[in-house]
Order: sequence, then C-alpha cells, then structure tokens
Amino acid sequence: MKIILTEAVDSIGQIGDLVNVAPGYARNFLFPKKLAMEATGKNVRELEHKKKQLAQKREIHRQEMLTFAEKLNGVTVSMRRKVSEDDKLYGSVNSSDVGKALEDLGYRIERKNILLEQPIKQIGEYRVVVRIGGEVSSTISVVIEKEE
Repeated sequence: MKIILTEAVDSIGQIGDLVNVAPGYARNFLFPKKLAMEATGKNVRELEHKKKQLAQKREIHRQEMLTFAEKLNGVTVSMRRKVSEDDKLYGSVNSSDVGKALEDLGYRIERKNILLEQPIKQIGEYRVVVRIGGEVSSTISVVIEKEE
C-alpha cells in the first residue's frame, strides 16, 4: 500500500516521503496515529505543491543568510583589555564578549554561533568563524588592543 508520511517514522522515512508499506501496518498503526495518509491522486498532488512551496521558502531564507554573511564578512571587532607586561590578558575574551561587541555594531548573533576554538588570551588580531545558519558561515576579524 502506498502512503505519504506526515511525520518522520524510524526505519520508514521522513515527512513527505511516498513509501510502500503493508496494508495492515498502515491501517492499524500509521493512520490511527496520524503518522501517514493514503497516497491518493489528490494527496500526492497536494504533497508536491507543498514541497514546491517549502523549497521556495528555503531558497529565499538561504539567500537572506548569504546576504547577511556577505555583510558580516568584512566586519572588524575591536576590543580594549587590560594586559600584563608580557602582553597577556587579565582574563580572556570568549564568544559572549565577541557577541556583545557584534551587537554593539548592530549585528545580533547568538553566542553558540560564534565559533572560537579557545578563549583569546593575548593581544593581536584573530579570525573568528560565525555560523549564520545551515551551511552558511562568515569570518570576522577580532582585534584585541592594549587598554591604556
């Protein structure tokens, strides 16, 4: 029996997949739990229409993310920190510090999307990857300067 999954089901498929299952499994398990619907002509056409709409929305969202990533690519964040005599910071600069500095520049990015391998502990210029969404990311420059 051909069915269209309305929810992801382990070992069968993901939402929107058109799959072939045993009629008893569909009638007794999938349909009562509203995990699937019968693959009639109308339902298949409706599914194809929804897939096209979803693909268009995803592409628009991806383009917006790419535009934002381009804006963010050239950004340089400057921070002044107190340092010891051998140019080591008192404390460190972490992803939330970089996030606050970006927010001051008008870019709102969640801390978990700022990918610092380790906290910054010395003055200098560092390249930091910022994940925008999905596979889209951007690289910013973080400059740590000596506070007078």
